[in-house]
Amino acid sequence: MLLEALSSFVLGLVLAGTAAHRLPHRLPARALVLPTGIAGSLFGAFVTHSALDAGSLPMVLLGAAAVSLAALSLLLRPAGRLGRRSATV
Repeated sequence: MLLEALSSFVLGLVLAGTAAHRLPHRLPARALVLPTGIAGSLFGAFVTHSALDAGSLPMVLLGAAAVSLAALSLLLRPAGRLGRRSATV
């Protein structure tokens, strides 16, 4: 269980850091993105571990990555200028 928690922590940190590096214009401050990725990953590992009843490490990390990415996707802002229309309507 400790290895799963540590692995999911590192996975969440890497996913959040990558997202913050590649999409800085669409995400809020890095101080919010990193903890969100880590918390999502830890929660995903907990849920997957509970559902699989101490399943294998790769499956737990897959669940951790899925929940972490879902949590990070909630922070994304729209790209571009949505809602603006041309004056020739």
